[in-house]
Amino acid sequence: MATFHDLRALVCGIVASVMLGSLTAHAAETASPFGYWSTADGHGVIEIARCGDDLCGQIVGIDRPANEPMPTDVHWRPQCGLPIITDARPTSDGSWQGRITDPRTGRTYQAKLWLDESGQLHLRGFIGTPLLGRTQVWDRYAGRLTPGCGLA
Repeated sequence: MATFHDLRALVCGIVASVMLGSLTAHAAETASPFGYWSTADGHGVIEIARCGDDLCGQIVGIDRPANEPMPTDVHWRPQCGLPIITDARPTSDGSWQGRITDPRTGRTYQAKLWLDESGQLHLRGFIGTPLLGRTQVWDRYAGRLTPGCGLA
């Protein structure tokens, strides 16, 4: 027959498991590359999402005065909603590798994305080998987006 102490230990164990599971789920959520990211210069917001088994990213926010027209890419398409990260697949080291396109020039580069311990997203664009590239560090976007890709 179970004693009061046995029941109390069981309840404490269940509560601890639930709390640990909640903390683990929160850590996994914050360790995910998915969501809204402020670019290194703070003038753009990129939404990173799943595209099938891959990761992709599109421009969802651009810091510009209200009276200024929407910037366009090299093909004169509006940058709002423009896909810039494509075909990024997970690698064995926990990073993602795919392609990134510079909307101003239309040039496409190989890209590697990874999260550091503090939750910042590192994006390295390169040609051929990651040694020949440049890394930007993006932070999660905590602001608000307005209709038409505005930042609030």
